[in-house]
Amino acid sequence: MAAYSTQPSHQPAWLKTLLDNKSPAPKLYAWSPENVDSSIKGDGNSPQSNSDDLDRRIFILGVGNLGRLYASCLSMQSPRPPITLVVHRKELLSQWIQSPGLEITRLGKLYSGKDEFQIEWWTDEEPTQGPVREVAQANKIRNLLVATKAAAAIPEADKLRRYLDSGSSVAFLQNGMSKLWPPHGQEYISRRYPDNDGPNILACVTNHGVLSEGPFKSLHASPADTAIGPVLLNNNTQPIAQSVSYLTEAIATAPDLNARSITRAELWVSQLQKLVVNSSINPLTAVLRCKNGVLFENPNGVIAKVLDRLLAESSAVLQTLINHPSTTEILADSTGANAKSLDTLREELTLRFSHDQLRTMLYKIGHIVRDNTSSMLQDARAGKPTEIRDFNGWLVETADFLGTNSSGQQRDLDVSCHRALIALVESGTVLDEAELGKQLLS
Repeated sequence: MAAYSTQPSHQPAWLKTLLDNKSPAPKLYAWSPENVDSSIKGDGNSPQSNSDDLDRRIFILGVGNLGRLYASCLSMQSPRPPITLVVHRKELLSQWIQSPGLEITRLGKLYSGKDEFQIEWWTDEEPTQGPVREVAQANKIRNLLVATKAAAAIPEADKLRRYLDSGSSVAFLQNGMSKLWPPHGQEYISRRYPDNDGPNILACVTNHGVLSEGPFKSLHASPADTAIGPVLLNNNTQPIAQSVSYLTEAIATAPDLNARSITRAELWVSQLQKLVVNSSINPLTAVLRCKNGVLFENPNGVIAKVLDRLLAESSAVLQTLINHPSTTEILADSTGANAKSLDTLREELTLRFSHDQLRTMLYKIGHIVRDNTSSMLQDARAGKPTEIRDFNGWLVETADFLGTNSSGQQRDLDVSCHRALIALVESGTVLDEAELGKQLLS
């Protein structure tokens, strides 16, 4: 079924920024510890160039909490796939040399791994000492996990176009909705890969709670589960690239990830549900500087009223999206001779994303994660940029997209509470419960 077309006026800022950049994909060098410390010599653990190694090798771009979680779990497989960690700063290569490697404490036990991994920094700057290697030895990356912060995910993957093709699979691990769902994903792929050789796009929904304890060190605070599924597959290549099943299976069977493979439509719905949770809990904990459970202590209090307002706005946007032509292609994957009709599926999802059902879901999850510190609060305390634009900002952006019909007429979807919350988080504002109510409920 043809995808819903994206008019230029509907292009979100991230897509316009990328498409306005007409520069060719850059040549990138893969720096290793040998390039920052001349005393380190190759020990037989240097990157391999043969096709079999690249077919099996999993590159993990970003070594924050999620990157560490997936790397540690994948490294415990038998047989273990070759894994390359890709850091975002040269200094991290030096820190790795002096560190014990990757450390994750899980259920009171310490996982530690160093020799299990290669580590690289990818840059257009040619090394001045040590071996000079191009990313993937100038071949194609077959298996890539993008574990950066959400705002950096697509820009960083976009830089790798030179090393990706229809045989590549790229799995995004970020919280929030994938930006590559229809209607914008097809335009991105067709414009950046004009020869129809774009990579296969996958995404994961990760429900584990992980806290940072320093570079390369995390606490797996709340073991939970993970799901992986396709966002956009390159159907111009038949059969579908082997990397799709390889990477999916690697994640689905990795010890301690408790992962499963799901369909495209199931992934979309799972990401929507996770978005509702993240856009409610994360920003409020950042503004109130509290653990998750504080939000749910008084079901009749001010915070509960704020949550209800956020959920009402989220419900209206998502119910409209479910019934919008842009989602027909996604939902059609769940229809067929023995499946529900598209209309029936939309009716069921519209009910599932009603205010009452979202509230029941949020409070259930809130109880489960009550002792956790949200990732947004961790970022706010550390003075780092948050992912508010990828949670609440996505809802605001989607409301704007849905509010414009094909003739250019506007139909308002109220997301004023989400807009106000974005402003509070981005300004670093800290409020108590009463002040929060005045800001968001007035």
